[in-house]
Amino acid sequence: MEEKKTKIKKMIKDAFVIAALKSIPDLKRQPLMLMMIGLISAVPLFFLMIFGGEISYGFIGAMISTVGFIGIVSAIQDITWDRYIKVREMIVAMPVHPLSYMLGAAMAPLIFSAPGIVFFLAIALGFGFLPLQSLGWTIVALLMCWAVLSSIGFVISTYLKKTSAYTLSNVSNILGLGLIFIPPVYYPEEMLGGISWIAVLFPTSNAAGLIRAYSGLSSLTLEIIMIRWLVLLAMMIVSILLVVFKAKWRET
Repeated sequence: MEEKKTKIKKMIKDAFVIAALKSIPDLKRQPLMLMMIGLISAVPLFFLMIFGGEISYGFIGAMISTVGFIGIVSAIQDITWDRYIKVREMIVAMPVHPLSYMLGAAMAPLIFSAPGIVFFLAIALGFGFLPLQSLGWTIVALLMCWAVLSSIGFVISTYLKKTSAYTLSNVSNILGLGLIFIPPVYYPEEMLGGISWIAVLFPTSNAAGLIRAYSGLSSLTLEIIMIRWLVLLAMMIVSILLVVFKAKWRET
């Protein structure tokens, strides 16, 4: 039992060390990257204001976009870059668990996106788009969405080892944009009519729907809310299990 606790502590410590190694140097070299990440998610808000869209939906979409896009895109691009400059091989040579590497690699871009998330949260709370009592559930939904997409991105990057970095960059951007702008993230899922249930199948729109439910923007029964949480939780567990058991960590 004690040995298991020690192993878990080491995995967590390794994850934070990797996150620090991957984020702190970039923060020192490119501090403006923090602003750019927030601006990318804020672009749809500009169009919502111009064309008369519901701005409260836009702020929730911006928060989901920040964690979702950077989750899957960074997981694919950063790990591909690590492989290109031999960082991954160096980490593989050490007794590091795949889950520690994945968590550390995913936490690094989350550090970059944290100021943007805090900014959008502060505005949403300040203008009453997001009630204070829903803050805890909002953060949980954002973190679960980030965990799902980061895990999926990690698995994709390890299976496409022979694909060029240019191709992987395009794939990650298409996946990121597709998961943000096609499902109802920036717009209400009621616009989909009879197929609005499809929003539950995407971690981004599912998380957005849960946040809207807690903020009072959409009316969902307690049973539907529980189902959506269970679906999001199942997605997170399955995606993490894929990292542990299916990701091609070491070269074969």
